[in-house]
Amino acid sequence: MPSSLFPHPAGRRAALSRLAALPLLCSPLAHAAPARGMPPAPDLWPRPLQVPGGVARLSLGPDARRPAATAAGGGKEAVPLLVVGDPIEWTALVGIPLAAAPGEAQIHATGADGDARTLRYAIEAKRYREQHLTVAPRTVDLSPADQARYERERDHQAKVMATWSEPPAGLLRMQAPVPGRRSSSFGLRRVFNGQPRNPHSGMDIAAATGTPVRAPLAGRVIDTGDYFFNGGTVWLDHGGGLLSMYCHLSRIDAKVGDAVQAGDAFCAVGATGRVTGPHLHWGVMLNRTMVDPALFI
Repeated sequence: MPSSLFPHPAGRRAALSRLAALPLLCSPLAHAAPARGMPPAPDLWPRPLQVPGGVARLSLGPDARRPAATAAGGGKEAVPLLVVGDPIEWTALVGIPLAAAPGEAQIHATGADGDARTLRYAIEAKRYREQHLTVAPRTVDLSPADQARYERERDHQAKVMATWSEPPAGLLRMQAPVPGRRSSSFGLRRVFNGQPRNPHSGMDIAAATGTPVRAPLAGRVIDTGDYFFNGGTVWLDHGGGLLSMYCHLSRIDAKVGDAVQAGDAFCAVGATGRVTGPHLHWGVMLNRTMVDPALFI
């Protein structure tokens, strides 16, 4: 419930007192929609879409302090979730892996008093389109040297993806980092030179080489590099396991540790790595899961 519904401190304190007395109940199957009688979740957050590659918004109810919540990661280890809101109502934002099977999924939450519970939600099926691309053969059939390089970079990127910092406050909706036509959407099943590969895990935006890339949300630079597949790359940490990635860059104007504000230019569009032409590959990660950036803009 937005704090604006209680403009006076006394009214807000009274509401908190009433809500704090309510038991934290868990329904058998949680949905993105708010509980009956509650206003819609803020438009400051990503749009809910409970499909593979989407985002679930699960209410954790009222609590004096931010609850902790986790979900199973790719290796089945517990991965912390981004929890947003205030003591009147907290909400867990859950990135759903592209590989997730339709059906029931669950998260675990622990309140300020140590009370642990399980929340279940439904993942609906979604079929993504297929895209056939022709690229340099060496970027599909890797030489032993290129394969070794890719594996080193993959291990390094896994450490970057595990970054966790203080959750952000307020706005989580983003602006597109560059203007332009969306040349390839999230989730496409990619076929390179006739060989199936992993689905597309970001949004491609067509733009000329040198076009400034602007931060869609305030963050901190946590990695830069020139990678085999991604070319010039920058990762931003926005807090609470919400990260964003920018690939195929022609220029990087920031270094690890730099803080950027929303709208700051920090790199430029290019055609480096495995590409068919200049564009920006923009990825958004939530709880170590690549999700559809379109849900954030």
